[in-house]
Amino acid sequence: MQYSKSILANGLRVITIPMPSVPSATVTVWVKTGSRNETKKNNGISHFLEHMGFKGSSKRPTAKEISEVIDGIGGEFNAGTGKEYTNYYVKCRASDTEVAFDVLSDMIINPILDKKEIEREKGTIIEEIRMYEDTPMMKIGDVFEELIYSGTTLGMDISGTEKSVLGMKREDFTNYRDNFYNSENIIVTVAGGVKKEEISKLATKYFSKLSTKQTFIKSDGIKNHQLTPKVKLHGKKKEQTHIILGFLADGKEYKGKYAQTILSAVLGGGMSSRMFIEVRERRGLAYAVRTSMDRYSDIGYLGTYAGLDVSKAVEAVKVMLDEHTKITNNQSPVTRKELTKAKEFLKGHLALALEDTSDVNSFFGDQELFSKKVLTPDEVFTEIDSVTLDEVHFEAKRLFVPERLNLSIIGPYKNSEEFDKIIK
Repeated sequence: MQYSKSILANGLRVITIPMPSVPSATVTVWVKTGSRNETKKNNGISHFLEHMGFKGSSKRPTAKEISEVIDGIGGEFNAGTGKEYTNYYVKCRASDTEVAFDVLSDMIINPILDKKEIEREKGTIIEEIRMYEDTPMMKIGDVFEELIYSGTTLGMDISGTEKSVLGMKREDFTNYRDNFYNSENIIVTVAGGVKKEEISKLATKYFSKLSTKQTFIKSDGIKNHQLTPKVKLHGKKKEQTHIILGFLADGKEYKGKYAQTILSAVLGGGMSSRMFIEVRERRGLAYAVRTSMDRYSDIGYLGTYAGLDVSKAVEAVKVMLDEHTKITNNQSPVTRKELTKAKEFLKGHLALALEDTSDVNSFFGDQELFSKKVLTPDEVFTEIDSVTLDEVHFEAKRLFVPERLNLSIIGPYKNSEEFDKIIK
C-alpha cells in the first residue's frame, strides 16, 4: 500500500492513499490539537468544538441540513477528539468524494458557533461525561491517566468537567480556533477508490481559504519523574472491579517501540497470551483481560486492563504483577515461539484493520501528525520482523520496575490498602 503527499500553497498537507479495488472512500480532516493543549479553565473545549462543527456552518446553518446532505449520499460521518488531535470524517462512495470535501471544509472553516446551540449542547456533553462516569470499562482509562500524568494537561479528561463545560462562552471557541485551526496545523487524508490528482484539486478548491496563521503549540515536555509505585482508587458501588495495571513507557518516536509492542502482545494480546491463559483460563479471575500500548508524542505506557470479581481483585492483581516479574527475573523469559507468534499477531491485526478506508486514514494520518517519517504497512512489518528476543527482554527489564509501576482501580472499596500492599 503506497501513498502520496502534496502541500497546498497555504501549507495544508494532503495525503492520498489510492485503493483501486475499493468502491468507497473516507475523507478525514485532522487537527493537531486536543485536550493536552487546554487549561483547567477551558478543559474539554477541543471536544466541545468538535461537537459544534455538526451544529451548523455557513452553507448549511443547521445540524439537520448537514446531516441531510450526508444521508442523501448514503454516507457516514462523525468525529473524534483525543488528547493530541481532533478529527472529522466522511465515508462515502468514491464518486461522492467531492460532497465529503464540501461538507467537511465548511464545518472546519465556517462553523456558525451559535450561542444558543452552545448552551443547548452543554447539556448533551454533560450527559456524555456522566455516561462515561457510569461505564467503568470506559472510565478506567481516564482514571489511570489521571494517575500517571498527574499535574499535567495529559492527566485531564478529554470531555472536561461539568464545571468547565458550563463555563464556556462563544469567545472561548473562537480564540481556541484562532490558535489551532489553521493550515499549518491541519492535514487531510483520503483513502479509497480515488486518485491523487483529483484529491489535490478538491483540496485546493475547498481548503485554500483555510487560515495560514502560525500555530501556538503548547507542550508539557513530560518526563518520567516517578520514584515509587502509585495507586489510585476511584470508589464506586459496582458489582465488578475494573483495573489497569501498567508501567510508564515511551512516546511514538522511541526507537524500541516495536519491541515494547511485541512485549505487550506476549503478555495480553489475544486468547493465547500469558495474561489471558493465567488470569482467565487457569484461575477464572476475569472475563475480560488484555494488554496494550498507549502512546502520545513523548510518553506512553504498557497497561493491562481486567474486569474482576470484587472478592478476587486483590488476588488477580498479584497474579498479573507476577506475570511481569516472571519475565524480568528469568523465571519464564519470552520464548522464540512467543516472539514469532506476537509478531504475526501484530502484523495480522494491522493487515485486517487496513481493509477499512477509515483505518487506513488513521494509520497514515497519525504518522504524518506525530512522526518524522511516514512508513508504509510493509515497512512497519519489516520493523516488527527485525525485533530480537534480546530487545524484548531489554525493554521488559527497563520497564517492569517499581518506579514505573501504577495501578488504577474502580470498585466498591473504602480505601486501597490491600492493593497498596501488593505493589508497594
